[in-house]
Amino acid sequence: MVEAALAGRATLLPVPKEDERETSLITTSLRADSEVDDDVAVVVSTSGTTGTPKGALLTASALTASAEATHARLGGAGRWLLALPAHHVAGLQVLVRSVIAGAAPVAIPAGFSAVELVWAVDSLGSGRRYVSLVAAQLDKALRDAGATEALASMDAVLIGGGPMPAGVAHRAAAAGIPVVRTYGMSETAGGCVYDGLPLDGVRVRIADGRVVLGGATLAKGYRNPVYPDPFVEPGWFRTDDVGAIDDSGNLTVLGRLDDAISTGGLTVLPQLVEAAVASHEAVAECVVFGVDDERLGQRVAAAVVVAPGRTAPTLADIRAHVATTLDATAAPREIHIIDEIPRRGIGKVDRRALAAWFGGS
Repeated sequence: MVEAALAGRATLLPVPKEDERETSLITTSLRADSEVDDDVAVVVSTSGTTGTPKGALLTASALTASAEATHARLGGAGRWLLALPAHHVAGLQVLVRSVIAGAAPVAIPAGFSAVELVWAVDSLGSGRRYVSLVAAQLDKALRDAGATEALASMDAVLIGGGPMPAGVAHRAAAAGIPVVRTYGMSETAGGCVYDGLPLDGVRVRIADGRVVLGGATLAKGYRNPVYPDPFVEPGWFRTDDVGAIDDSGNLTVLGRLDDAISTGGLTVLPQLVEAAVASHEAVAECVVFGVDDERLGQRVAAAVVVAPGRTAPTLADIRAHVATTLDATAAPREIHIIDEIPRRGIGKVDRRALAAWFGGS
């Protein structure tokens, strides 16, 4: 079906076949039985934080440009391991790249076991071998020696779907896993910036602090347009991400505007605070979020997963640690020790769930 879509013989609307409710929502909201423009190959459901599917309209040329630019950046076409749901753009692009490379992918469940991962990597055979994962999957693999060794044998392990915890990145580097950090979204046919540098044919600029993306991989727009329209400027997509570009052209994504915490008249980006908190030796993972505060408007809170063998840090410990790299205003005013970070979709941190859980404290 993907091959037919790329050849202009079909238009696909990928859905999670195991989730009837979500499938019904996608097919109804995105009007599966209604016509779309002839050049649209795939309509990828994307709701961001709204919960209402918008549907990125991706052409065959955009999907192909993304796949070819990915292979060019990684050192050539190869065989892919599919470990992400194909109805998400990251999983879809594994299928597209496989069609372009002329090599069938090897598929395993997103919640793969270590045994399944080792088998799948072995099944890829010789030649260049690639996989696209989210950070939670990489973290899981790193907990097993065999799975870790299997990933270390790959030519590239793409990590997307959101920021990667510093601890996971360090463990992966120590194990020799060739991690490539990717940034992108459904509206850009998947990852379009690798390790801070845009792929061939991709344009990146900063406007009013926001990351703005353009170029060959860009979607035509949305099936269900939104206001304000992020595609309003021809050839560009205005993201909700705050970023900066250095003198070498490297993009750093600092956080999302809709995650920003307004505290005492100041704006705090959670991702910056998370990086500071996560560098504490007792912290394995953390999420920073805002909760309502009568005096400040919002106060900065942090949910922390304690590192194995460590004693849970106190609020004073965390505040003092953060203050060594950031303004004290950004330091959390409360912390919550939890066993696991809540996630949604393909592994994105669910800040809203944490804010709902702890908002009354």
